[in-house]
Amino acid sequence: MRPVTDSFLNTVRGAHKAVFRAKVVAPGQTGVNPLGVEIPVNSGDVTSDTTADITSTADLTTSLAWPVTPTAPGAPYGQEIYLERGVQYGNGIREFVGLGYFRIDSVEQDRTPNGKLHIGASDRMVNVRDGRNIAPYQFGPSASVGAVIDQVIGEVVPNLVTVYDFPAYAVTLGTSHVVDEDRLKFVRDLVAAYGKVMYFDYAGRLQVKSPPAQARDSVWTINHGRGGVLVSMKRAISRDGIYNAVVARGESTGELPPVQGIAYDNDPASPTRWGGPFGKVPKFYSSAFLNTPKQCSAAAASMLLSANGLPYTVSLGTVPNAALEAWDVVTVTYDDHASAQTHIIDRITYALSADGAMGIDTRRQYLT
Repeated sequence: MRPVTDSFLNTVRGAHKAVFRAKVVAPGQTGVNPLGVEIPVNSGDVTSDTTADITSTADLTTSLAWPVTPTAPGAPYGQEIYLERGVQYGNGIREFVGLGYFRIDSVEQDRTPNGKLHIGASDRMVNVRDGRNIAPYQFGPSASVGAVIDQVIGEVVPNLVTVYDFPAYAVTLGTSHVVDEDRLKFVRDLVAAYGKVMYFDYAGRLQVKSPPAQARDSVWTINHGRGGVLVSMKRAISRDGIYNAVVARGESTGELPPVQGIAYDNDPASPTRWGGPFGKVPKFYSSAFLNTPKQCSAAAASMLLSANGLPYTVSLGTVPNAALEAWDVVTVTYDDHASAQTHIIDRITYALSADGAMGIDTRRQYLT
């Protein structure tokens, strides 16, 4: 959950005035107060999806003037938009929550010359996807994981700031690796080999961290009834694409056999547990970055966490709380006679207008 005050969290549970802010900024800034030109926010939304290569995208409708030069605010030549949603308290004070930095990808105007502009934008990972490497280069076995990630992504994301939840600069690759033209795939494979996920956060920083491993640490309750924030709910159960074990394998070194690690869904309370009625459905993953059984086991466990709780998925409509973000763990109550459920947010959509609920797609975790 993004940092906010207790007053913010209490206010979004009741009647309140929603406020929005957008700034066109030069690329490479971080933090929640970038320098830029504030532009009107008429409507739009921001969507974050943990399963997408580009985690967050934005659509903004604004009454900004058409950009007549490449450097005019809104022109899609490297400029970014910093978007925020917040609340205005009764005393007039506003508290904003950053939704992130977004590169302007497209600008459209349905009614020329004075109609509103529709801006499509993507988070900074789009620079990693688009910034394909022209000539391959190699990292040696002694290169640190943190330094490799910083260089490969920093070449296309100016003033990169990275946040690791493990000692990335003290861990070395172990073997040589070549960066080919697809730098995004290279870094994603490297991150996955250490059981991590990566994304650009609300402050423009690259986060490299483990997915949520313990769903008991809920950050927010989505409840029904008096004082509740649940507006609508639908759910589905499907076993398509579901697995309950991961076999992660590395490449062989010299004459040594390939290393591997296996993670199982062995929670006795899980409906998809290995060897239970669901059956045995393994997923296989291989990576040149996996050099030890320990690495293989960590990668397998991380991938299995991304499937924990499936095949039960839920779509929620809630009163907007911009502090929530993808990967957050939430508690859901929808009936006076049903037990509270623990869910992980896979996809979340923030409206950039006062009308409408916030959309959240989750998967439930089954815990003992």
